[in-house]
Amino acid sequence: MKKLFTIILVSILISPSIYAKTIPANDSRITYVGRTLQEGTDVSFDWTGVYFRIAFSGERLAIKVSDTNRNYYNVWIDAPMSDDAHQIVTVEGKDTIIELINPAYLKRSRRSVHEVIVQKRTEGEQGKTTIHEFITSPNGQFLEAEPLRSRQLEFIGASYDCGYGVDEVSHTAPFKPETENSSRCFPAILSRYFGADYVVVAHSGMGVSRNYGSKLDGYHMPDRYLQTFDMDSTQATRWDASKSELSPDMTIIYLGGNDFSVSLQPKYEKFRDGYYRLLRSIKNNYGEDHPILCVSSKAHEYLYIYIRDLVESCGMKNVNYMACCPALHLSTDEDLGAAWHPNYKGHQKMSYAFIPYIATMTGWELQDKPVK
Repeated sequence: MKKLFTIILVSILISPSIYAKTIPANDSRITYVGRTLQEGTDVSFDWTGVYFRIAFSGERLAIKVSDTNRNYYNVWIDAPMSDDAHQIVTVEGKDTIIELINPAYLKRSRRSVHEVIVQKRTEGEQGKTTIHEFITSPNGQFLEAEPLRSRQLEFIGASYDCGYGVDEVSHTAPFKPETENSSRCFPAILSRYFGADYVVVAHSGMGVSRNYGSKLDGYHMPDRYLQTFDMDSTQATRWDASKSELSPDMTIIYLGGNDFSVSLQPKYEKFRDGYYRLLRSIKNNYGEDHPILCVSSKAHEYLYIYIRDLVESCGMKNVNYMACCPALHLSTDEDLGAAWHPNYKGHQKMSYAFIPYIATMTGWELQDKPVK
């Protein structure tokens, strides 16, 4: 996609003649999708894939933002989210102002009202972002952004759900944060296909009972799932689904590969108990009838047996399973990005496998359109 504009990083000290109108980050006209925390008028988050929509009329749009480390963000202007963002911005430091739209872009646009979508590309361990305010020109006006869509999906997983290394061109290249891209992995692809908003609760290397290369003891995804922030396990910031506007139609769990990593495997009972704990947390959030799809990766043949058996014996409603076999990724040159993780094409292949399950479990019609 042709790049339509330039992102300009400017100092906090700007001329009042350029920017004058501001609204706080928690203004009701802004739509946030994902787990966030409001502290005063600020809005903070760190989970991968969190995004927000802003609508406005005026000559310029900027955000005042802080970050505990360095994160990368996708930006779309006057267009829906896609596999190819209009621009990528870097967020770091304290009280930085990032300009999203300037007059140079507006000269090429005939629109009087603009909607901007900004999405976190990188996962929680890269840092926590805090939005302070949105800023426009003196003649600008903030409007109601598109609200949460009626269709919503929740994804729980590890590196695949984060888009780990998806933008790298070599499968032997090491991971770099700038090659992580939440808009080009299977949760985003599936959500676009079904026209849904989506939430990702994922952290690279996480397992159900054992994390990548670690012993059985430790902190695993059934624990992290209860958190508002990926990297903050304190009780003060526990996630409370009853206070959220998010109401997913179903949950897709893609876990287990890390449990079976480096030629080791957990005992079935240990894995089953951790998985049951996660299933129960999901049901507590959304009700006993909430559909859940439990997916086995290609990590080990026993993983599929584990998930099949625990689903069949869990005694919970609307819990189903599927398997992703090695045949989903046949070509290392075409299907893999950094560190042997799937690239965009690999994630597209995975998405084709998921679509019939989601359509059946939600009752959503299959769409006659590309999966991208």
